[in-house]
Amino acid sequence: MLSNSYFCLMRKKSRKQIFENIEVIDAGAKGKTIGKAPDGRVIFMTNTVPGDIVDVQTTKKRKSYFEGSAIHFHSLSEKRVTPECKHFGTCGGCKWQHMGYEHQLFYKQREVENNLRRIGHLELPTISSILGSKNQYFYRNKMEFSFSDSRWLTLDELQSDIIFNDKNALGFHIPGMWDKILDIEKCHLQADPSNAIRLATKNFATENNISFFNPRNQFGMLRTLMIRTSSIGEVMVLVQFFENDIQKRDLLLNYLRKTFPEITALLYVLNTKQNDTIYDQEVICHSGRDHIFEEMEGLKFKINAKSFYQTNSEQAYELYKVTRDFAALTGKELVFDLYTGTGTIAQFISKKAKKVIGIESVPQAIADAKENAINNNISNVEFYAGDMKNVFNEAFIATHGKPDCIITDPPRDGMHKDVVQQILNISPEKVVYVSCNSATQARDLALMKEVYKVVKVQPVDMFPQTFHVENIVLLEKI
Repeated sequence: MLSNSYFCLMRKKSRKQIFENIEVIDAGAKGKTIGKAPDGRVIFMTNTVPGDIVDVQTTKKRKSYFEGSAIHFHSLSEKRVTPECKHFGTCGGCKWQHMGYEHQLFYKQREVENNLRRIGHLELPTISSILGSKNQYFYRNKMEFSFSDSRWLTLDELQSDIIFNDKNALGFHIPGMWDKILDIEKCHLQADPSNAIRLATKNFATENNISFFNPRNQFGMLRTLMIRTSSIGEVMVLVQFFENDIQKRDLLLNYLRKTFPEITALLYVLNTKQNDTIYDQEVICHSGRDHIFEEMEGLKFKINAKSFYQTNSEQAYELYKVTRDFAALTGKELVFDLYTGTGTIAQFISKKAKKVIGIESVPQAIADAKENAINNNISNVEFYAGDMKNVFNEAFIATHGKPDCIITDPPRDGMHKDVVQQILNISPEKVVYVSCNSATQARDLALMKEVYKVVKVQPVDMFPQTFHVENIVLLEKI
């Protein structure tokens, strides 16, 4: 007798369809590309480029669309390029590496415009051309890698005759699989010495029988590796341990200190929780400082292991310059910087303002902002910690005054509706809205369009080879 699981499997297989000779006509949200099925429904695909002509096997069927992957390519798009990274297609990052950079910028710009029009229903000025990144690879200043004692084997490896005795991995999670780690030979996102440090860490640990973590069964010593770099040549390395073997821990850390004398801050964390986040953990300095410095226009920013800082330093400078230009400050203005983080924007614009007040929910970030301001001899900034919708209220305005300009740079979810309403209540002459998600930005702007008009729009590409895009909007009172 056939089991119920057999019939479930057959039903799943029967729901899959193959559509032949589908032209990929567009790129959509979250990096997926778009084609049309014979019945007119949209097909969202994951492994194609606009201009490809493919056969698609569906993986999901919904009322108005399908999801699927190309299983055969009849012709390849002229927009295609050869990916730089050998891990492309298996690793979850850099999903647009197979598309020429000029085309990446085109689709990012169009996504911004489509979101502002379709979600926000906004009247828009001419949108400025997206600011591309000078460095299309090796642009990140922070990378986090995970250890595993049972690395992910690719399809080519499984189909080969090779016997893989080394099961250790130090790399990235396979998309959608929290316990599967792809071992990375070379990552094209962070400049050296990042790759050298990662490979040396893995090899030394393997040779010295320092165990790699097993996330499913929660055992093993080495858990994660974080590497941060700065534009002035400073390097932070943080190793997260699950098991506390002091002898082996010191063996590895002393090896890294001696092998890579350029490491400015060598840190570690002992974390026996089920998750590997370090924000509630004690960070211990093994050698060097417990922080590194980043620099921008003569300003120095102290960055510790838990600090937020824009991960593309060079493009962050371009982003902040546009933000400052949009604000067009004269030196007489009171400016509120909402979601200030470690106060980088607030300090960057401070020379052009009478006073800048930053608000942020993370107390440690505010502590960093205050310390950075002191170190930079900036006296016209103040920083306050607390939940934005609770802190940014009438009493706060009564105490600090009504701002002439508000700069807001919220997380991907955008602003809470109460924060939007408070901005409308205050109605400063200008609002500069910096966003890493133009969809939620458009939603918020739609709530403000009776009071404000969109005067300028400037997309900025912070993350080449991905579908992510930042956008800056200048609002002025109607």
